[in-house]
Amino acid sequence: MSVQLPGYLALYRSGELERRTEEAWRSLSHCELCPHRCGVDRLHGDRGRCRSPAMPVVASANLHAWEEPPISGTRGSGTIFFSGCTGRCRFCQNYPISQLGVGREVSLEQLAQMMVRLQDRGAHNINFVTPTHYVAAILAALPIAVERGLCIPLLYNSSGFERVDTLRLLEGVIDIWLPDAKYASEEVGRSLSGFPDYPSHNQLALREMVRQVGDRLERDREGIARRGMIVRHMVLPHGLAGSREVLIWIATNLSPEVHVSLMSQYFPAYQCVDDDTLGRKVTAEEYEEAIAALDEAGLVNGWIQEQDEWEADAETVF
Repeated sequence: MSVQLPGYLALYRSGELERRTEEAWRSLSHCELCPHRCGVDRLHGDRGRCRSPAMPVVASANLHAWEEPPISGTRGSGTIFFSGCTGRCRFCQNYPISQLGVGREVSLEQLAQMMVRLQDRGAHNINFVTPTHYVAAILAALPIAVERGLCIPLLYNSSGFERVDTLRLLEGVIDIWLPDAKYASEEVGRSLSGFPDYPSHNQLALREMVRQVGDRLERDREGIARRGMIVRHMVLPHGLAGSREVLIWIATNLSPEVHVSLMSQYFPAYQCVDDDTLGRKVTAEEYEEAIAALDEAGLVNGWIQEQDEWEADAETVF
C-alpha cells in the first residue's frame, strides 16, 4: 500500500503555498487571523489579544508520547509549542507558555529547522500547538522546511477558536486537525476563557475542518494518522463545559464517525487553584455522565480516559 504524501508538497511545487504565505503575511499589518480581529499592525511591533509579535515565539520543540495513539504512535509526535494564545483560560495547565509568554523568538529558518530535526528524530508528524496567531510564520517557514526534506504530515492543535478565512489559507497544508470543542455556552466561554461567542466560532471552524479533510481518520498500515480530524473535549467540574450539548452537536452536525477524545484530566491550575467552582478535579460521576452523553450522541470513534491518567495504555477506544 502506497503512502499518501502530504498535500503541502503539491502546494509548494505549484506556487500556491507562496501565494498563501504572502496573503497571510500581509494580513499581519491589520491582523485578523483569529475571531478577536484586533486589527493591530504586528509587522511594526503592535500586539493584540494574543500579545504576540509577527515572528514566532517557541517554548519547546520535542517528541511527545502522550497524545492520542494515532498521533503519538510508537515514536512520538513532533510538538512545537508556540507561546502566547488567543484565549485567557483561567484554568490553563500550560499558563507559563500561553499566558506568561515563556519562550524565545525564532527566525523562520530556525522554525523550519525545528520541523526537520523532529522528523529526523523519528516524529510521525509535526504538531503545531496553539498555532493560530502564528499561521503566517508557519506558512512562511514551510517552504524552507520542504527544501530541507520535510515530508511528514502537519497537525494543527488548537483551542478551536478559529476564523474560517484563516483555516482556508491552510487547506491542503494541514493534514490533521486536532481542535478543541470546549464549551456549549457563550457565557461560560467568555467567563472562563475570554472567548467571545465561542460556540458559534468553534462550530463554524469544525465544519470547515471536516469540509477540508472529511469525517474519517485515515491511517497507515501501522495505525498512524495521515489525514483527518480528532475533536477534543475536556469535561469540567459542575458540567460547565456543557459536554452533552457539545457531543450531540458534533454527532448531529458533523458526523457520528468523527473521532472524539473525551478528556478527564482537568485539574485546578493558574487562576483556579482556590476557586470555589473550579478548584477541584472532575469527579468520577461527572466523567461517567459525559461518557453516557457520548453514547447518547451516537459517536462511534475515539477515546475515553482512565480517571487521573493521560497515558496511551490507559486509554480505551469506544
